[in-house]
Amino acid sequence: MINKPDKKLVRQGKHKRVRSKIAGTGEIPRLCVFKSLNHIYVQIIDDEKGVTLAAASTLDSDMKDLQSKTNIDAARRVGSSIAVKAKEKGITAIVFDRNGYKYHGGIAALADAARENGLEF
Repeated sequence: MINKPDKKLVRQGKHKRVRSKIAGTGEIPRLCVFKSLNHIYVQIIDDEKGVTLAAASTLDSDMKDLQSKTNIDAARRVGSSIAVKAKEKGITAIVFDRNGYKYHGGIAALADAARENGLEF
């Protein structure tokens, strides 16, 4: 039997390749997405200073009413939440870092919701 590569290691390798090409600056920070088995997390990061400018996740208090915290509806809510928080900080343009995940399903829904609420990428 052929050994299959570990999914987590494959994703981390993809993320490493992507991060060698993109980085967030003070003017255009990076929107980084992370999915766990139970939740979705996003951060807006200034890589030059190494600081998180804004963050949102399904653990936030305004997401308590969600039945599932990992489906597309949850991703849309997190995307719109991070866009609102970014606008409050004066951030309008970002670089999208999908963190090695495929751009479909929840990741695509999160990105679309962020775009609909005013973020440009």
